[in-house]
Amino acid sequence: MAVEVQKIDENTFSVTVSGARTTKHKVTVSDEYHQKLTGGRESKEKLVKRSFDFLLEREPNTSILGAFDLPVIGRYFPEYENTIRA
Repeated sequence: MAVEVQKIDENTFSVTVSGARTTKHKVTVSDEYHQKLTGGRESKEKLVKRSFDFLLEREPNTSILGAFDLPVIGRYFPEYENTIRA
């Protein structure tokens, strides 16, 4: 699957996942959450991309919510934050 992340504004990103079925997603990331997960060592775009890679290892793109705030992933996958920080 190919994951393309496009910045809409400072905290909002459009994500297109191309595969057997192409899906589009709108994701928001606060400055605080970005800092918490990356310590500022990578861009928000890279964090969103890695987060989608994480999700796609666990579910098909058609199961990923159409719009969500990045911390929502941790509600479904408790290991998310530790995995992304590693």
